[in-house]
Amino acid sequence: MSSLNPDRSNQVRGYPVALLSAAILSTTAIFIRYLTQTYAMPPLLLAFWRDSFVALTLLLVLLGLRPALLSAGRGQIRYLVAYGLALALFNSLWTMSVALNGAAVSTVLAYSSAGFTALLGWWLLKERLSWAKVVAVVLSLAGCALVSEAIYVDAWRTNLVGILTGLLSGLLYAVYSLMGRSAAQRGLNPWTTVLYTFGFATVFLFFFNLLPLENFLPAGTPPAGAGDLADFFWLGTAWAGWLILFLLAAGPTLVGFGLYNISLGYLPSSVANLILTLEPVFTAAIAYVLLGERMKAIQIAGGLLIILGIVILRVYEGRDTSPALAEVPV
Repeated sequence: MSSLNPDRSNQVRGYPVALLSAAILSTTAIFIRYLTQTYAMPPLLLAFWRDSFVALTLLLVLLGLRPALLSAGRGQIRYLVAYGLALALFNSLWTMSVALNGAAVSTVLAYSSAGFTALLGWWLLKERLSWAKVVAVVLSLAGCALVSEAIYVDAWRTNLVGILTGLLSGLLYAVYSLMGRSAAQRGLNPWTTVLYTFGFATVFLFFFNLLPLENFLPAGTPPAGAGDLADFFWLGTAWAGWLILFLLAAGPTLVGFGLYNISLGYLPSSVANLILTLEPVFTAAIAYVLLGERMKAIQIAGGLLIILGIVILRVYEGRDTSPALAEVPV
């Protein structure tokens, strides 16, 4: 008979699963950075193929294992279309941020979403703006300024697009997170939500890739999208590139999210989310080893401020006796 009580036993099982989930999710930006550097793949095109592979893989899995989850209900389709649009916009901005800022910096900036989520929840959903949320907002914004080096005038001249895409990716991640909470409140299964949102995001990204975005970007900026139908198969016969692209979709997204869901069966969502905060730390470490990326001292300080804000917010939320709603990591 085990000497561990049920709570202790769940923690022993849940913590390693949650840590593995954070580690796997942290490789997302590494895959993206490698593809944009090695194959010069336009960010929006990469986002299109990533989302389409996620939707296709999950469709096949659910067809074989849980066909009942393929139905979302007719009344939910409009909401899922809007959710898919939010995901398409976030994936577009974040993938561009990875290409422009590097894997480590872009991931840290995306995690500023905790502060934006608190502000948007107070503004749009009339949620209470507690002291912990105010602190998280202040720390997130200060951290963003340091990580993006927006405190320097030269940075605005040399990396204006990178700064803006990084900050907007955090804002769009916050919108995506709030819609994830709403999806859970609507009673939608997380896997059904992922299938439809990634499916609809693929459709939106297809059209995003055909927009003449080069007209709105500074001269010399690499192409953001495919531009025309012929360039959709950018990788051509580079089968290694296609394999990495598929692994990006099947690994960090589906496996990472699956393990995260499993961890929620053992741990409170506030604890699981707190462990997920380690994702930018893992990304920075992997990017340092594999990609040779180096974050400056001021950027590391900014990242620590953002993570501190999230920790304070998660610890405060963990005291809430009401069940927390899990957000879908992407």
